[in-house]
Amino acid sequence: MPVRMVQSKQNARLKELRGALASSGRNKSDIAGIEGPNLIAEAVRAGLKIDSVFIAPEAVRLLDAWALPAETEILLAPKMLLNSALTTETPQPAAALVRPHPWSWDNVLAAEPGRAALIVVLAGLQDPGNLGTILRSAEAFGATGVIGLPGTVSAWNPKAVRASAGSVFRVPVLCASVEECFRCLRGKNVTIWATATRDAKETHCADLSGAAAFIIGNEGNGVDRALAARTDGAITIPCPGPVESLNAAVAASVLLYEASRQRAARLAARSAR
Repeated sequence: MPVRMVQSKQNARLKELRGALASSGRNKSDIAGIEGPNLIAEAVRAGLKIDSVFIAPEAVRLLDAWALPAETEILLAPKMLLNSALTTETPQPAAALVRPHPWSWDNVLAAEPGRAALIVVLAGLQDPGNLGTILRSAEAFGATGVIGLPGTVSAWNPKAVRASAGSVFRVPVLCASVEECFRCLRGKNVTIWATATRDAKETHCADLSGAAAFIIGNEGNGVDRALAARTDGAITIPCPGPVESLNAAVAASVLLYEASRQRAARLAARSAR
């Protein structure tokens, strides 16, 4: 692996890392920046192309645990210099520039034989922590993909990446317009559910064992009425407690769990025949 020293904040690669870790979380070259040894290890495990790894000299021992490809560039950067490019309050001594998987609609919609598509559509979700948590739940409960509509924060926002605990590397994520999203979902006969707090079918009464997509709206306003009107129906999570609504990430996680539960029950019933 090529190794070289970084000696200035104006170093081209360090500036690229700084740009990739900016608010969008991803630069125009489709390179993303990630921070910390654990995320680097997850990126390697997920098979992402690792362009460059930045590491403080005192932490160089970490390289032995990552099994980096021979072509990955190793940049030794003094801790203070590296910290100048990072976004966390307590920076870790390692970061990297990676190339996310080039996911397509085929990845999001395609399912293994006997497995229906399960998709989360994010409509104006703005909290990166919520998005990262949804990605983690999506992977945990077997979702086939996540779609970000206009106004949704980038899945590669540094906070979203950290909250996903590496799931962002493995769950197919696409950005799409409303028209493209509905056209592609309808084309594969995916039932589209708008999440709601009232006047909707309760989760345990809805058939979620087939191909399904859940629209999760903005944290403050929920799913836009015009968007909800285009769906196949509204779904709600019954809450016996005196709470008006659930956090967006919690709601998405509960819906994904219920869909996973129904699918497992259906598979078990088929196997028992």
